[in-house]
Amino acid sequence: MTDQTETAAATPSLFPAPPMAEQERMIEAILFASAEPMTVAELAARLPEGSDVPEALVHLRSRYAGRGVHLVRVGEGWAMRTAPDLGWLMHREQVETRRLSRAAIETLAIIAYHQPVTRAEIEEIRGVAVSRGTIDQLLELEWIRLGRRRMTPGRPVTFVVTDSFLDHFGLESARDLPGLKELRAAGLLDSRPMPGTPLPEDEETPQGQVGLFEEE
Repeated sequence: MTDQTETAAATPSLFPAPPMAEQERMIEAILFASAEPMTVAELAARLPEGSDVPEALVHLRSRYAGRGVHLVRVGEGWAMRTAPDLGWLMHREQVETRRLSRAAIETLAIIAYHQPVTRAEIEEIRGVAVSRGTIDQLLELEWIRLGRRRMTPGRPVTFVVTDSFLDHFGLESARDLPGLKELRAAGLLDSRPMPGTPLPEDEETPQGQVGLFEEE
């Protein structure tokens, strides 16, 4: 007698997956309504059984190429975002009074380029102690998060950048961060000492905005 469990597993679904064009429409609707990027697993959980989410995303991304809205990958998730060349249409012409401190900018840059990195390693690169307020500010912005603990004495926690950081700066992954030449061209390294040069206490560092890490 055939095992009932095996028989049920071998039985095809009574409701076959919808056509690929319909799967695209479903994903399109979900992403437009979502405020945050969604992973393939999250999308698959909403679509009918048997849907091919990765394939549908490929087709949908191609269909939106060249349009005012693009389908972009943000870390492990996917989201609908304004085309980069049209971003200026979304900018409000007003003076932003809140800025990241120089300490926060440098700390964020070190985490982005050296992640996963411990607080001690950040301080070694900067050449100055990192105040708790600097780390707390970046955590509150949700641009960094706690990573895995190092398997070293004391098991210090590490810091890594988040998908919110990637999304804010229009990056698909941390591998897309600009190189040294691009940072100099953007002004991040102009008129300031390189990381590792002793700086004043964090609390006394001037406020400012620089290159990639301007807070909008």
